[in-house]
Amino acid sequence: MEYEMIIGLETHVELRTKSKIFCSCPTLFGAAPNTQCCEICTGAPGSLPVLNKEAVRFAVMAGLALDCSINERCHMDRKNYFYPDLPKAYQISQAGEPVCTGGFITLDGGRKIGIERIHIEEDAGKLVHENGTTFIDYNRAGVPLIEIVSKPDMRTAQEAGEYAGKLCLIMRNIGISDCRLQEGSMRCDVNISLHKPGTPFGTRTEIKNINSFSNIVKAITAEAKRQKAILDEERPVKQATLRYDAAGDRVYVMRLKENTDDYRYFPEPDIPGFIIPKELVEELRQSLPELPGRRLERYLNLGLSKENAGQIYKYRKISEFFDETVKSGVSAKNAANLMIKGMFSFLKTEEEKETFHIKTSPLQFAELVRYVDEGKLNLNRAAEISGKMMIDGKGVSSYIIEGETGGVSEERLFELCGEAVRANPRACEDIKNGRKQAINVLFGYIMRATSGKADVKKAGEIIISLLQNR
Repeated sequence: MEYEMIIGLETHVELRTKSKIFCSCPTLFGAAPNTQCCEICTGAPGSLPVLNKEAVRFAVMAGLALDCSINERCHMDRKNYFYPDLPKAYQISQAGEPVCTGGFITLDGGRKIGIERIHIEEDAGKLVHENGTTFIDYNRAGVPLIEIVSKPDMRTAQEAGEYAGKLCLIMRNIGISDCRLQEGSMRCDVNISLHKPGTPFGTRTEIKNINSFSNIVKAITAEAKRQKAILDEERPVKQATLRYDAAGDRVYVMRLKENTDDYRYFPEPDIPGFIIPKELVEELRQSLPELPGRRLERYLNLGLSKENAGQIYKYRKISEFFDETVKSGVSAKNAANLMIKGMFSFLKTEEEKETFHIKTSPLQFAELVRYVDEGKLNLNRAAEISGKMMIDGKGVSSYIIEGETGGVSEERLFELCGEAVRANPRACEDIKNGRKQAINVLFGYIMRATSGKADVKKAGEIIISLLQNR
């Protein structure tokens, strides 16, 4: 039996504020357990919360970046449930009047995934299980979150993974969160149901706290398989909360799912309702940086390949560095090639690319790109130099060997490519027959003739052109 899958995501994003949402405790990741908590975030009787204004501002920025409507009047609510990491036995969240409603994310294929709402709330503590004993760390309790609730618009696991990836990219680029899934600063809950096309939606289950984009896809696939087996046997799917076991690639039931009524929401009596002024909304709208989707489109219009543009646009600081470099009048294509071949070989992790701590200035890097533009250095040699520049911040001239930048003129390179083709007929025949690696034989001929100064990429383009015209 074929079923249609209905998927929605609830994404929790920790906000990059200096203090917690209702108190002045810090929010640094990795501190010793229970060293960043106070009477308020541990729910001591008589303690009173005060709403962090910066958390509200960040929520508004998220809403604007996702084309949401910003609600002028908002209030906080109590969501009542008992769990050891929630010391008050309730969570302060938003139900009736969230900060943002509506909005959407556009997938690569053009489909828009709707946003139901964005609300602010406090995070819970963390349970640590060791040798049969459970410890509680309240450092995370009270860290400000936004919960971004999608509409049930996704139909495949791949769409859900792409949606979450784009959401992460936008939140990082506007600077409100680092969205490090491995640290828990972005966590996804997946709601999924199956039904026969043309019939009402089926009973949904929720997979909690998925911590990677690939696991979102795997978890949905595993749960869809589980639900299909139940429906094929004409048994009802029970509404439940699930956990995904990545090691075993399976889902298992944690508990039967609560309904909204079970949480007994009511307005938070200790925090007054608040107004988000229209003037503040417009101020934040104007302060937003260029969003990733528009930046990618601009890079493609500059002539960058989809692959190169896709690697650069994802990181705000790298994008800003690239833009400043290109403003100096150098080739955007060569700048992108050199960043990816040179800088990215040194910045290996996502965190290193995100923070982008290097000593080279865009002006210094532009000078290096200009050597490539003028044919004075090939890309490999320039990439080697760029790595050294990143470490000590010196200019290009500090690394140029005397006589190195004589370069190879385009006319001379064309002549050498012709010589290489004539001298290596067997390799040329292999290339024509689809054995692409054979071109390295011709590159070797050219590099020996130029003492390694030739631009291999240009040489490759010329060789392919010559072979096509033979």
